[in-house]
Amino acid sequence: MSAEEYKAQGNKAFLAKDYPTAIDHFSKAIELDPTNHVLFSNRSACYASQKNYEKALEDGEKTVELKADWSKGYGRKATALYGLGRYPEANDVYEAGLKLEPTNALLQKGLQETKQAMEKEASMGIGQFFGPDVFTKMASNPKLSPLLAQPDLVQKVREIQANPNALNQHMQDPRIMTLLMGLMGLDARGPEDFPGAADAAEEEMPSPTPAPKKAAEEPKKAEEPKDEEMPSEEELNKKEALKVKDLGNASYKARKFDEALEHYSKAWELDSTNVSILTNKAAVYFEMGNFDECIKTCEEAIDVGREHRADYKLIAKALGRIGNAYAKQNKLAEAIKYYGKSLAEHRTPDILAKLKEAEKAKAKAEKEAYRDPALSAEARDRGNALFKQSDFAGAVKEYTEAIKRDDTDPRAYSNRAACYTKLMAINEALKDCETCISLDPKFVKGYIRKAAIQFLKKEYTECLETCQQAKDADVEKKNTAEIDGQINKVYTEMNRGPQRRDGETEAETIARAQQDPEVQRIMSDPAMRSILQQMQEDPQAAQDHMKNPMVAANIRKLVAAGIIRVGN
Repeated sequence: MSAEEYKAQGNKAFLAKDYPTAIDHFSKAIELDPTNHVLFSNRSACYASQKNYEKALEDGEKTVELKADWSKGYGRKATALYGLGRYPEANDVYEAGLKLEPTNALLQKGLQETKQAMEKEASMGIGQFFGPDVFTKMASNPKLSPLLAQPDLVQKVREIQANPNALNQHMQDPRIMTLLMGLMGLDARGPEDFPGAADAAEEEMPSPTPAPKKAAEEPKKAEEPKDEEMPSEEELNKKEALKVKDLGNASYKARKFDEALEHYSKAWELDSTNVSILTNKAAVYFEMGNFDECIKTCEEAIDVGREHRADYKLIAKALGRIGNAYAKQNKLAEAIKYYGKSLAEHRTPDILAKLKEAEKAKAKAEKEAYRDPALSAEARDRGNALFKQSDFAGAVKEYTEAIKRDDTDPRAYSNRAACYTKLMAINEALKDCETCISLDPKFVKGYIRKAAIQFLKKEYTECLETCQQAKDADVEKKNTAEIDGQINKVYTEMNRGPQRRDGETEAETIARAQQDPEVQRIMSDPAMRSILQQMQEDPQAAQDHMKNPMVAANIRKLVAAGIIRVGN
């Protein structure tokens, strides 16, 4: 197999989290292509996944050595240093990588976590540098490892481990100061700098400067290994989470809700930043009727979404789903609250319609809860008493209370219309009369009060029509006198003729009335002209024709226009 084939096998094993197999494949690939920096980088990732940070560091350093301008190599090295607890060094390597690629998100995140670790370690006190792993740190530091060969120094370190306060009495020893600086990641002096240690230390020979490679030996650009690297574990988890989420979606559509919940929970374990996983999970709870869990899951989605600056549409979706859950629980005030929050994030026709529906349902529920016919009757009686005392405003208040307590009783509307008429609130009075009639088409008082209002508005034709309706509803003839009295008042006003304008003669007024399109329509109707002629010749015929509602309406229109006149 070629190096590329071993590499492909290694990537596959890594994706399956079979790290030993992946390491074996990458090692074989390195034997065939020892200058391929990607191979060392991938093997470093495998070692790091096994928490073998020493090996991960070796490969990370080799990656940087082979390709110093590749930012991901610095990420491998820094990750290994972080795992070893060498935070200051990791910090420097992350910063070096970011100089090459300032927008690399993984490097930025690693640097942030490293700085947090350094701050945490610093807050633990200097004595904490002499923890259980101090000798391991000394052994891994080339400048500090020779100190392990000095028994008296080792004994002092053990005393500091046992009692951190002993550090103060040993600070006069320059070796302790150097050791502390090294453990803190600062530049430490080597043992050859200590008095009397020069004889024991071997002189370090300078590394020979490698001869520049000939141009002919330089690898061709086409032959350089591609900067293809395995995705990070976080990226792999996110991709896997999407796959598992899709499985959940399929189960949801098949209404296999328990199975869907299992998939969504697993997806969330893989990627706890994907808000849509939680909103989908909440949808399952909603369909199952577990509204409390639906709300709880949506609230978690909102918190995570705010933290990770998720799309506002996802936040709106979660808020809307909370509103739906509250609506199902008949907690309409809460539903309205969350529908409003959802619309504030993102306005959609669906949520807007649900908000209006919830508001309407809430108003209806409150109205039904307030309904009490007995209390309505008491309020109406109080209104009647105030009306007799001419306290019309007070009576309106009591009649309104009666309507709130029972809006199906036409009497409260009729009585309030009478009050409004007294207060000259004509439009409100007319509206109450129409409501009263719609509730009970046989309620005669409603028609009588409506006719009175129309008379005040000088709508004589309409008034006569309402009086006729009152007569039809008054089957027991108890209100005949009152109805006829209203009709007579209308005819009296109508016989005075149409209202003249300043300086206008009667003939001019009639001529103007004849310009009315409605009057023209009536007068051009052959049937109406025949009826009018019969009425003029035979008064009895007039009474017969007036029984026809359409003919009666046309005649009242002509009377109001002054075209014809009738007696009282």
